[in-house]
Amino acid sequence: MKAYNKILSTLAIGSVALASCVDLDTFPQSGTFTSDQKQEVVSADPELLAAEVTGMYANNLQQFPVFGSQQRGDDFGYPAVCLSNDLNGPDMVGPNSGYNWFTTCSEYSDRSDTYANPYMRWALFYNQIKMANDIIKSIPADTEDPTLKAYRGQAKATRAFDYLNVAPYFQFKYKGNEEKPCVPIVTEEMSADPNNPRATVAQVYELIIADLDAAIADLDGFVRKNAGEIDQQVAYGLRARANLYMENWQAAADDAAKAMAGYTPYEREELTKPMFVDSQESGNGWIWALEITEADYNASNSLISWPGVIGSFCEGSYSAGVGTYKSVNVLLYNKISSTDVRKGWWVDANLHSDNLTGQTWRGLASGDDIATLEIPNQAKAKFLPYTTVKFGMYGGLGNNVAANDWPLMRAEEMILIQAEATAMAGGDGKSILENFVKTYRDPNYTCKASSGTAFQNEVWFQRRVELWGEGFSMADVMRLGKNVVRIKNGVETNFPDAFAFNVAADNGWLLMRIPQAETSSNPGIPPTANNNEGTMPKPGDGMGLTDGVTD
Repeated sequence: MKAYNKILSTLAIGSVALASCVDLDTFPQSGTFTSDQKQEVVSADPELLAAEVTGMYANNLQQFPVFGSQQRGDDFGYPAVCLSNDLNGPDMVGPNSGYNWFTTCSEYSDRSDTYANPYMRWALFYNQIKMANDIIKSIPADTEDPTLKAYRGQAKATRAFDYLNVAPYFQFKYKGNEEKPCVPIVTEEMSADPNNPRATVAQVYELIIADLDAAIADLDGFVRKNAGEIDQQVAYGLRARANLYMENWQAAADDAAKAMAGYTPYEREELTKPMFVDSQESGNGWIWALEITEADYNASNSLISWPGVIGSFCEGSYSAGVGTYKSVNVLLYNKISSTDVRKGWWVDANLHSDNLTGQTWRGLASGDDIATLEIPNQAKAKFLPYTTVKFGMYGGLGNNVAANDWPLMRAEEMILIQAEATAMAGGDGKSILENFVKTYRDPNYTCKASSGTAFQNEVWFQRRVELWGEGFSMADVMRLGKNVVRIKNGVETNFPDAFAFNVAADNGWLLMRIPQAETSSNPGIPPTANNNEGTMPKPGDGMGLTDGVTD
């Protein structure tokens, strides 16, 4: 349970500023402030920007941030993007059901420029980029005010985060593709000219690194109020991700170490039950989070929320209520050692998980009976084989108030970046990896990799297990140049027939399409400048492809 209402307390602090912030753009006589005038007002009272910063963060955690009153079932902020990206990957299985709003992602029909789901995955971040740009533009470039510098640092880091969430999906891996078209860049310095062609991969990452360099400088000494805000260590963590994608190995390792300083992974004993409910539930492992409250996702809206779609314990939701559970691919599950505590993050073929031992569903069932519990009238359906039980439930299993926090960055991710990057830079990444897994996940673990490629594959395996369901699947596939391998000869798959295929690493269908809403209004990106290559996979395609992990 949360100790206090973290987001609402932040809003309360900024509530007086909210009215003032509205006035930042408009004179009482209905005229409009110029940029210089707005900077003068903000310089006189930096706290006038507080509500704009709060609103920028809220973009990622609210329900219906893109489609608003349409209340689409796949529009619940950043976790919906994470789910979409993971369902594109090899390791997350969703049912082929009319209740499943994300079938387009599993079947790869989301490479259409007119579909709503890929538009959501584009618009969420470009909307937030606009918010960040407005904040940056409101602050004088030469300010020495610590509050304004902290706001600017948070805005620049947020903008970098946004570009990191689109760039990897619109072009192949950074190395070797630097001069190929990626996504359009929008900054606070640009005019309103709608003609904005796709920037190159190198240009996008140049902006990302520049923003994070500036954010790290601006956030020096800044102490955040809660884990929902970006501080200097979060900015280091974002730069570690960027450097990982760019294969700047030593820089990635160094940044990861700075990001996780003072943070510790979940202890093995903590993970013997469903977790990932509250940013403060672990000793100190969540570096950054979406801190979600009952006011953000109340009981009447729990149907459309991440616990109600990704989790398995929210009664009356899309997952539990009608059985659209998310499961792990049996190919990955079979590779996890029986002594690894994370094996319990999913039920097995017989619907058993050690992590259900001692757990109860509102007193109606306990232990493995939770998996088989069926409550009629769309309240609770029986689990499917390999259903996830990784994510717990706010208020206890069976509660339907979907106020679970969402992990944006954990110490475990930084350790895995440090291990991979250290090894690829020529250092002893193997010891880093072995120490983490043996200490915190599997006491019997030994890394058997004997080459750089084999070690990178081993880290990728650990990432696929550790970060399952948290939105990293396709970013890793793209940066590593890997095949998407879901099925294998001789192994019965748990993917529905329509989603049972593999995709080659060089298939242009892996690249997302820029939405028609953008190409229609931006003459710099005509339809011929979109990603138009590749072939949509069909059931059974790619049999025989391998990935170096599930071979």
